[in-house]
Formats: sequence, C-alpha cells, structure tokens
Amino acid sequence: MNEPRTRNARHRIAVEAFSPAAPTHVFALLRRAETWPTWSLFETFTLERAGYDEPLGVGAIRVFSVWFTRTREEVVELVPDRKLAYVLLSGLPLRNYRAEVLLALLDTGGTMIHWSASFDARFGTGWFWRAFMRRILAKIAAQLAYAAEAQAARANFAGWSTPPRATARRLRDPRTRAGTRHARPS
Repeated sequence: MNEPRTRNARHRIAVEAFSPAAPTHVFALLRRAETWPTWSLFETFTLERAGYDEPLGVGAIRVFSVWFTRTREEVVELVPDRKLAYVLLSGLPLRNYRAEVLLALLDTGGTMIHWSASFDARFGTGWFWRAFMRRILAKIAAQLAYAAEAQAARANFAGWSTPPRATARRLRDPRTRAGTRHARPS
C-alpha cells in the first residue's frame, strides 16, 4: 500500500563497492579526510573543528567542496576499521541527513564497502535527491575502493622500484569511473 504523502518525506539510499584491499587500508583513507581530494570527487577539504578526542574523530566538522557546493559534515560515530558515520550540517537542501559507511572483511579476502544515507527532502524533490545522492555515493564508494587497492599495492611493492605491469594497469585513476560495484579494468 502507498504511504501517505506529506510535506517532507524520509528517503533512504544504499550503495556498495568492493575493494581487494583489507579494511585497514580502506578505513585509513576513509577516516583521513585530508586525503579525500587526492582520490575522490571532492576538490578541497578543511577541518573546521577538531574532534573531541582526536582531530578527525567524533565531533570533527569536515568541510568538503566541489565546483557547485561546499558541504559541512560532523563525524558522529567512528569504529576503527569498521564504521564511520556523519551528519550533514549544511551545503545541500536536505534535512536530517545521516550517512554510515560500514566496512566488512569478506571470507574470500578484500572489503565490502556499504555506504548508506537517510534524509528528509521537500515534497516533490525526493526522487531527484535520491537519484543524485545514490550516484554521488556510488562514485565516492568506487573511488574509495580503487584508492584503497592502490594504497595496498604501494604498501606491498614498497621495496620494488616499479610495480609489475599488470598491477600498474589496475591502478589507473578511478575518478572518472562510476558505478556501485568494483570492476577491475582490463
């Protein structure tokens, strides 16, 4: 049965990406917001307020910008190698936005990145914001997966002057890729 329409509606989205890297590599990039401009669609990062116990921990207010907006987010939960949760303070016309990034070690190796968000949007705009945010989060999750793979490969080949040719091909810049699943480039 259809839910009754109200002035504001709660929306939920979720995307997943796979990285062959261990959760420690994925979490290291996810947590260190200053690295985001090097691997994600965000162009700049600023730490507006340090966290309660550590600079990028719970309570930290992170500011990310791209050409069309500047978002402010507060970290509300941090579980090492497992979870990062944040709320949006400003930057998009969404209310009560909360997102969680969960990392799961797979039995076959690698990490499944599950990025979910819920928010309220004005009546009539929810369809747009669901599609827009699903695309943005899918892109960032895929970029995180590729960046973690590259970081893990660099750590594995730290003693080598250059990585093997096949690995170098796999570590191409993911910023132009979109999608919810990690697929190895050929």
